[in-house]
Amino acid sequence: MKNRHIIPFSFACIALGLGACQTSTQTLSNDIAALGNSIFGNVNTRAAAASALSQQDIIAAFKQALNIGTQEVTSQLGKIDGFNADPKIHIPLPSSFSKVQTALKTVGASHLLDDLETKLNRAAEIATPHAKELFINAISEMTFDDVYNIYTGPQDSATTYFRGKMSSPLANKMSPFVNNAIAQAGVIQAYDKVMAQYQALPFMPDVKADLTSYVVDQGIDGIFFYLAEQEKAIRQDPARQTTELLKKVFGSKL
Repeated sequence: MKNRHIIPFSFACIALGLGACQTSTQTLSNDIAALGNSIFGNVNTRAAAASALSQQDIIAAFKQALNIGTQEVTSQLGKIDGFNADPKIHIPLPSSFSKVQTALKTVGASHLLDDLETKLNRAAEIATPHAKELFINAISEMTFDDVYNIYTGPQDSATTYFRGKMSSPLANKMSPFVNNAIAQAGVIQAYDKVMAQYQALPFMPDVKADLTSYVVDQGIDGIFFYLAEQEKAIRQDPARQTTELLKKVFGSKL
């Protein structure tokens, strides 16, 4: 599986909101202040401006940003050419097909593989929107500790949190949708054409591929790639508040 890492999450500004929260220990307060000073500077001044914010405001705004981001990411990838036309997450043929590619190219039948590759991407595009519900459920279960740990971690901490928590259930949930998408996208017919041409050639070794698992894995990689990309960007550019709550919590830090 490729290591891949969209969408407006206002992560960077959360330090100031956290600094304004009435935390129960001096250690937590000191940690937040130190982190805020190292990233933003003048944290005390900005924290004073945010002093009216509650812990509930911070958690609610963080979850709202995640929900908005998840919906946008699944919408972007779950449309025609969301995968196929994007070189960053385009799904190639499985590596096990390298022998098939070589063999069919020699007989002028590589177009069959091109068609199969396009249809694999179409299947991922059809199945991706069904991942949204699982992300929303995971976001609703996040605690204040989850929010704090994500903030204090690396720039892709939220993505890492979701990947660790959701990779297995997300794969299980998406598999039946991918099966349907594979049928809808015509993957099976394209695959059968490829294999019929390949097997008609002499002395060709058997080639097998679990296309459902492959599309599931590649589709999940694509989702997490864009979640991590945007999370990293928003930590550096927190200027994307689209609701009153996000403006209240994150806008006061600018």
